Amino acid sequence: MVKNTFSVRNLRKVYGEGEAAVHALRGVDLDIPEGEIVVLLGPSGSGKSTLLNIIGGLDRGSDGQVFFRDRELSAMSDAELTRYRRDHVGFVFQFYNLMPSLTAHENVELVTEIARDPMDPDEALALVGLDKRADHFPAQLSGGEQQRVAIARAVAKQPDVLFCDEPTGALDSATGRAVLNVLKDVNETLGATVLIVTHAAAQAAMADRVVRFADGEVREVSVNETKLTPEEIEW
Repeated sequence: MVKNTFSVRNLRKVYGEGEAAVHALRGVDLDIPEGEIVVLLGPSGSGKSTLLNIIGGLDRGSDGQVFFRDRELSAMSDAELTRYRRDHVGFVFQFYNLMPSLTAHENVELVTEIARDPMDPDEALALVGLDKRADHFPAQLSGGEQQRVAIARAVAKQPDVLFCDEPTGALDSATGRAVLNVLKDVNETLGATVLIVTHAAAQAAMADRVVRFADGEVREVSVNETKLTPEEIEW
């Protein structure tokens, strides 16, 4: 029997009230199996980032249920959600959010100081191919290298889930493929479930599962029987 990392039932998210209300999610039902790479695909405003924020414990739904394995996130207190994010989740965003006054090693080390079972920062940087750049500051690194430091920082927690919101959005094709390769390696090496939010349809070809969003709803869920490598993706 396939185990799910996440199970989402009739999830709704409404911002505002009355005629000005924005329905970001309109009754989403979704299962995300353990250990897969899942791409959430759709245009801006389709609801994919809202879903990511809710299952990542950064936001709450207006109605419905969200389960992480057998635990109901939608019933957790703020303190319990903080522990969930700390112990189980890694985040990678489009803009790298590195501390400019800290080296790559020190940026990764920040997270390991609060993690439950952290990886050594040097090991995390080696996993993303930056062990020889550990003493460099963000300003001395390319955009792709900074994004890989951000990934190292996220995976140094040894998270069960890695959430990536437009991780290649600010990168050129060659650098973007390198970052996708790192995410693929993290999935295979650590066994983490990897969720990638993107509007770039071509990236769906590297996923185990593709969830297509439109107007706050899941329109289609498809499984790739044959996946492409990042190098094979047309940018």
